[in-house]
Amino acid sequence: GLRRKRAVLAVLLHFLETYKGLLQEEESAGKVIKELYLLIMKDTSLYHELEDEIIKLHQLVETVELKVADETPPPNKQVKPLFRHFRRIDSCLQTRVAFRGSDEIFCRVYMPDHSYVTIRSRLSASVQDILASVTEKLQYSEEQSARGDALILVTMASSGEKAVLQPSEECVFTTLGINSHLFACTRDTFDSLVSGDTPTPLPPPPAQGRGTRGDPPSPDNEFATITCVAQVEFVDYVFHGERGRRETANLELLLQRCSEVQHWVGTELLLCEALGKRAHLLKKLIKIAAICKQNQDMLSFYAIVIGLNNAAISRLRLTWEKLPGKFKNLFRKFENLTDPCRNHKTYREVLAKMKPPLIPFVPLILKDLTFLHEGSKTLLDGLVNVEKL
Repeated sequence: GLRRKRAVLAVLLHFLETYKGLLQEEESAGKVIKELYLLIMKDTSLYHELEDEIIKLHQLVETVELKVADETPPPNKQVKPLFRHFRRIDSCLQTRVAFRGSDEIFCRVYMPDHSYVTIRSRLSASVQDILASVTEKLQYSEEQSARGDALILVTMASSGEKAVLQPSEECVFTTLGINSHLFACTRDTFDSLVSGDTPTPLPPPPAQGRGTRGDPPSPDNEFATITCVAQVEFVDYVFHGERGRRETANLELLLQRCSEVQHWVGTELLLCEALGKRAHLLKKLIKIAAICKQNQDMLSFYAIVIGLNNAAISRLRLTWEKLPGKFKNLFRKFENLTDPCRNHKTYREVLAKMKPPLIPFVPLILKDLTFLHEGSKTLLDGLVNVEKL
């Protein structure tokens, strides 16, 4: 009996390690695992020899976030707004968290007359599901649908470009750009949708005091996001427009975070009016970059160094002169590490010596993939270029 139970545990552990990403996405996929987990935990007192495997199983179950059945009803699932589909002023006030397909969100779907309905939906919802929610909100009758007045879902960009989404398409929310919106209309009113109908984003809100303009870089924040980025997102991002609409939300979130950190660095320095305080803040930012490098968070490290190399910051001559020599030398080393010469040779050599876990400079990965894609043909003499793929 012990041998058989150990074999079952080995298979279960291997399954969890291999497919934990999928188990996090699909709630139904964890049912069998939950049952096995409960049965195994009942055997804990009988088979002390399995203690090491059971401890590892318990740690994996916690990592995968499988909820063990409980007699008490689970708390209501938190619903969060999807920041990219609200006004820009809202996006500045929302915490950046990684997206999962099972997440429930609030989003807005606009009508041709500029009005909108707010619906609650899963992030991975299909177009058909979204239209069903909109129809229910609008109290759209079945008779109208039967007469040919059925609603269609349209993406509208600020440039005026629009496209009808097919009912079977999924993860629609994750494919919208920051200046794109969802419209529900009938086929008769589709042509009347013009770029002027797209709501104009509001300008960013004024700063509300130190510490409220954005969160400083944290390896925990970046690591939580990058672990939710599927490898296929990199390929879908590079092949954008050639393979249809696919989910790249977490990758785009990571890139946006990198951009925000760059602007956060410049904003904090330029809003600091006193010379002494500004020089102290500059020293502190260089220290933060050093900590990011030490923690192998190269994404935040790059973002801070790029932010400090901004023309608006580098021309603050008096501020740089007040910086201690030790920190001037340290920043020169950081500049050499981020130097793009010879295809980022210095950075690549340093990265090759690092051991995981680490957070690489993601834009460079996308650059490499783009060169591979655009510099090599997908088909050669009618045959698939296997080497490229």
